[in-house]
Amino acid sequence: MRMGRQLRRVWHTFWRRSRLVNNEPLNRVSLIVIILVDIFILINVFSGLADIGNWLLSPSQAQPCYAPWQAYRQDTEGDRDWRFIEQHLQNSLSPSGAAATVVESLERSAAGKLGDISEICFTYARHQDAVNTGVNQERLRRLGQLQQEIDTLEATNRRIRQEYDSTLLEQLAGQPSDQSINLVEAAKAKATLEANNRAIARLKQDQQALQATILNEPASQAFLQFLANAATFATLEAQYQQSQFWYPSLRFLLQALFLVPLIALAWAVNHYADRRQYGLMALMSWHLLVIFLIPLLLKIFELLQVGVLFRWLSALVLRLFGGLLFLVSYLYILIIPAVGFGIIKLAQTLFLNPQRQAAGRAQKQRCLRCARRLPQSDRYCPHCGYLQWQPCPACQQPTYRHLPYCRHCGAQTSPP
Repeated sequence: MRMGRQLRRVWHTFWRRSRLVNNEPLNRVSLIVIILVDIFILINVFSGLADIGNWLLSPSQAQPCYAPWQAYRQDTEGDRDWRFIEQHLQNSLSPSGAAATVVESLERSAAGKLGDISEICFTYARHQDAVNTGVNQERLRRLGQLQQEIDTLEATNRRIRQEYDSTLLEQLAGQPSDQSINLVEAAKAKATLEANNRAIARLKQDQQALQATILNEPASQAFLQFLANAATFATLEAQYQQSQFWYPSLRFLLQALFLVPLIALAWAVNHYADRRQYGLMALMSWHLLVIFLIPLLLKIFELLQVGVLFRWLSALVLRLFGGLLFLVSYLYILIIPAVGFGIIKLAQTLFLNPQRQAAGRAQKQRCLRCARRLPQSDRYCPHCGYLQWQPCPACQQPTYRHLPYCRHCGAQTSPP
């Protein structure tokens, strides 16, 4: 019950500070302007968070060779060596068509960013560049041409087979060949199919010879031997797992460093405006403070789902209970409310301390509960009915509630 009253009081204070200037409500035009400004600033805050988050190399950027190498190791079908080499030859040309080394591409991707690309991936890239020669690129283009010829012949064969019955009927009916809409006559269909099949067989032999030539080159063999090194891949995998473990937390740290100065500045301006009673400045700085806190809270919740705490809890659950990862959700349900309760208690102590509030409001001649302006002689607040005074235990004169010393005799009225 008490917690509910406190939450309602906090919400009332938040709402009052968000729409009042010197305890007077904003007009509609001013409210619309403030909302538009809030939306614009919030969009730019999230844009800045995205930019500073991309400043850090992600695991896929720091270990770019991990995913294709892992796919190669998981491929158990035949001709995987050729498919792997062919794929890298096809990917080694820049979109503009101009040749660019993979090493240069990696160096450009890491320029101006935090973090380093794995040296193993640089070795991997050097092997790619060694395989990606002009001769091999020409062979790859020749392979493409051969495949196009094979596809054309196979398409012709399919059409001949589909039209065979029709051409046979035309022949039985005595229709002239120059009036036929089919590709070949029925009498010639078998010979044409056999000739095309022989041509396809020769083209496939040429393909296999070119593929073998590319695969048997020293650079290709060295690349494949490098891929077969299980110890090197294990080192790369450990680096990738470590990057995945720390990346969300480091990214959150960068984004927090972006937000904390903004939050501190907005809080300082709001505090200054409150003390000087600059109503409009207090309102604007309050809105800015809320706007800067919203993405910080969202990023904290995001970190709880993918950050170090989540991974530690996941590792603990896997070690104790095997694959029952859903137990992590149970742990969060137990831990997060406890943490939230602790934060609320701390906030109550630091920011909603009655003595601190009373001291500031008494100096400004405001109600000790609702902070509305109040003549000094009034015992009860006309806005909320709160009693402002209490009798001093020493001199029995009325003195401020919640303050530690009597304003008449100086005796201590409550623990400081």
